[in-house]
Amino acid sequence: MKKLQSVKPTLEKIVPEFGSSIYYESFSKEKMNKAPIWHYHPEIEIVYVNGGTGKRQIGSHMSYYRNGALMLIGSNLPHCGFTDTLTGNSSETIIQMLPDFLGSSFFNIPEMNNIGKLLEQAKKGIVYHGDTKRRIGAQIEALKNLDTFDKLLGILQVLKEMQLTDDYTILNAEGFIIETELQDNNRINLIFNFVQEEFTRPIPLEEIAEKVSMSVPGFCRYFKKITGKTFIQFVNEYRLVHAAKLLHEKQTSITDICYESGFSNFSHFNKLFKKFTGKTPSAYRNEMNYVVE
Repeated sequence: MKKLQSVKPTLEKIVPEFGSSIYYESFSKEKMNKAPIWHYHPEIEIVYVNGGTGKRQIGSHMSYYRNGALMLIGSNLPHCGFTDTLTGNSSETIIQMLPDFLGSSFFNIPEMNNIGKLLEQAKKGIVYHGDTKRRIGAQIEALKNLDTFDKLLGILQVLKEMQLTDDYTILNAEGFIIETELQDNNRINLIFNFVQEEFTRPIPLEEIAEKVSMSVPGFCRYFKKITGKTFIQFVNEYRLVHAAKLLHEKQTSITDICYESGFSNFSHFNKLFKKFTGKTPSAYRNEMNYVVE
């Protein structure tokens, strides 16, 4: 058996630039974002990936995006990095700010009430689509060289545009609950990071329960309460998203991709993949190649 590694949960410390309450950063092919590990932070985060394809893992939601992505991620909602060397995007821009960066009651005033409701929804994760994604994404990128005051006004405008559109999906609509105690954040991030490192092999429930110092029944109840999914379902969805990524990025056989993604039975993989994406692996690969070309 592979020797277990100690996977520490990651609380990301975010430091805004001098003279600002907001962290704004733009990444390019020359300046890549950090390694795609599971992490959380109290800051609300806006992420715009300009072009490319990649994994989207927010809370217990997992999917494969194409033609870029725009996401609004609420405070302390665990998520993974969205780009790597194979994503193929032209740039990635992130904006991070504490929920009370404008004061504890700012988003409760009548003029800001709807944006306050948007930020409450963001605790489950929100993804934007189509022309809305590109239009708001361009607004986000245009903030790069503004001074801190104009950047603040621009971010409020971006939040207003996000609130006004109905071209979005709430990612964890079934619910994703993180208790306020730091222990819960640490525990769920430890679990997620462990799955990210070990998904290519069988993960017995006894093993993961032991890692978080819980009994198997207690762990199963805890994980279902937090994510709305069973642990087996969560691991399989992680494997399926990885398989979708490989189907686009590698020209190896679908059988090899099945086993490389952690599945041991090809027919079971086919069945789960079609249920998850609505398409067989071969049809999915053909459609992805058609869209990209």
